[in-house]
Amino acid sequence: MLIRYVRMTFQADKVSEFEEIFNSSKDKIRAMQGCCHLELMRDINQPNIYMTHSHWESETDLNNYRDSELFKATWAKTKVLFAEKPLAFSVESLTVV
Repeated sequence: MLIRYVRMTFQADKVSEFEEIFNSSKDKIRAMQGCCHLELMRDINQPNIYMTHSHWESETDLNNYRDSELFKATWAKTKVLFAEKPLAFSVESLTVV
């Protein structure tokens, strides 16, 4: 299981536009082969900072999503709204208590 986090800082006046993009694509992302979980979070102190948290059965599944037309179209609309470069990383869970 691969766990993916993407932290995104948006221009303050573009937050609602991002939420519209996410809401229109979230079900399609979640339906992608290998996607087991998709969550959108927002920083409690900086409301223009969001993070996606997703679980993928494998790195191949994540890469297939990242190579898909869905990702390309969604990312093209999203990246123009950023105030800062996004931070993305993948991890594996070692221990859950």
